[in-house]
Amino acid sequence: MQSTVIKPVLAIYTGLFLLFLYGPFAVLTILSFQAGPEGGPQFPIIEWSTYWYRHLVGLTPPSRVAPLPIYEGLLRSLTLAFMTMVVSTVLGVASAQAFRSRFKGSGLVFYLIVLGMMVPGVLVGLGMALVANFLGIDRHWWSTAFVLHVVYTLPFAFLVMLAIFNRFDASVEEAAWSLGVSPARTFRKVTFPLIFPGVLSAMLFAFTLSYDEFSRTLFASGRDLTLPLAIYGTFSIEIHPNVFAFGVLTTLFSFALLAVYAVLMGLSVRRARRFAIQEDVA
Repeated sequence: MQSTVIKPVLAIYTGLFLLFLYGPFAVLTILSFQAGPEGGPQFPIIEWSTYWYRHLVGLTPPSRVAPLPIYEGLLRSLTLAFMTMVVSTVLGVASAQAFRSRFKGSGLVFYLIVLGMMVPGVLVGLGMALVANFLGIDRHWWSTAFVLHVVYTLPFAFLVMLAIFNRFDASVEEAAWSLGVSPARTFRKVTFPLIFPGVLSAMLFAFTLSYDEFSRTLFASGRDLTLPLAIYGTFSIEIHPNVFAFGVLTTLFSFALLAVYAVLMGLSVRRARRFAIQEDVA
């Protein structure tokens, strides 16, 4: 009796959750196929067309609708996200490795690291802008904005790696050390392959968070706009379905990233299992 009530309730809850999650994307996808150049972001659809996708890549005749200023912004956002991913992941792994043993002030250091993702982004960005102006430092996406992105994404990478290390079996390292292997070689040959799934997760977190970051970048990126800022700038003038077409393409890009992540995660988990089997046999 209980399950006959709970199952339908859970099914409705799951359905509503998926609708809430993917409903906006479905609307965005439908509107991206609006006819152009006169068709706007409204229903009903005048005529189904790929006009706004062709407009993105410059394959349509000139019209009153200006192309989106996305290409330079996209390159900056991808570069910034990659730089942030590398630095945040390295710092996250190193910080979590340090927390494997207790040290004086570890509690304070933990909260200082985690604080980076709790402080409101607009306030942090404004504070960085004021400090840069006071010190006479030019604001750029690759300097001041980059620092803020690392401060924001480092806690996520740190917490992911902390969870991985909490489940890590230290006896495999001790076995390597007892055989005379140096700590650096042990980390490279034993520890890192085992924690690699967590490293992948930390990299994915850092990249996606930095790629979409808006509030911290708004005041700290200077004159050169990243992609979120460039798209926001077009909203203040007029919204056309080319923004929706670009949103669909970037979402597909995110799905492709997840697919790559899933493949790499599967390979690393398989490798870790093979290593564990070899340890059991030995």
